[in-house]
Amino acid sequence: MTATVLVAGATGDLGRRIVRALGSHDTRVRVLTRGSSPAAGRLAAADDLDVVTADYADHAALTSALAGVDVVVSAVSGTRAVIVDAQRALLRAAVEAGVERFVPSDYAADYRSITPGTNRNFELRREFAADLDAAPIRATSVLNGAFTDMLTGQAPLILFDRQRVLYWSSPDQLLDFTTKDDVARTVAHVALDPAAPRVVEVAGDRVTSRTIADTMSQLTGTPFRLQWAGTVGTLSAMARVGRRLSKAGDDEPFPAWQGMQYFVSMFSGEAELRHVDNGRYGDEQWTTVREVLAAHVSA
Repeated sequence: MTATVLVAGATGDLGRRIVRALGSHDTRVRVLTRGSSPAAGRLAAADDLDVVTADYADHAALTSALAGVDVVVSAVSGTRAVIVDAQRALLRAAVEAGVERFVPSDYAADYRSITPGTNRNFELRREFAADLDAAPIRATSVLNGAFTDMLTGQAPLILFDRQRVLYWSSPDQLLDFTTKDDVARTVAHVALDPAAPRVVEVAGDRVTSRTIADTMSQLTGTPFRLQWAGTVGTLSAMARVGRRLSKAGDDEPFPAWQGMQYFVSMFSGEAELRHVDNGRYGDEQWTTVREVLAAHVSA
């Protein structure tokens, strides 16, 4: 039977990619929007999508929007109001509507073992995961490390103008990266896999700061050198100070101090993926860090 998959957060970058990936399978795709917007309008114009509108605070409307849905895929993004509160509302509605499976908006490194207080966004995911595990619904989280796409801009690990690659504590700490398109493809497989386990781990590539520096040197013909940026402990302390001094408080999704916390989780090794299974859904082609960096250099 053709499954009906509802995607929440479909107007976001990753959400759009997940919707597109689901479209390549024999499935009915329903997208949940909270109101009218240019992005929601574009989704509504697509012939192969069913668009439903409901506010997360409206339990009855949300439950009605989930009627007949087999799997909920959440791709929402934000802070506590979204990752915890909105997803809790979505989960309650899914249970009441009889939805069989739920894929939460995790799509990150392994947040389950991080030290409390070291990564706000990961702790919000861990908090919601506890609710999900207690609910009468089957769940699967997709863990993929960091998005490879961020290496060329949002994640300042590579200082392109200075020909440097940063590291904290050790340049040989293994780092997991997966492109957004590869994550979306995996999420589509998971959504249509009734036997999917509680967690599916994938990594498009696994590199270190040292291998990234070598790759950049080869791609550009200019030596990229490693630059020690301090210890993980020092970076964690800086993030705590930045968080206390932030005028936006905890309402901003990706402040500078949150970026520091991500590097703490990665370079401490606490968030490293331990059970990567890239072959679960067949012989897929995974985009490497080198390919992403090569495209950036050539552009």
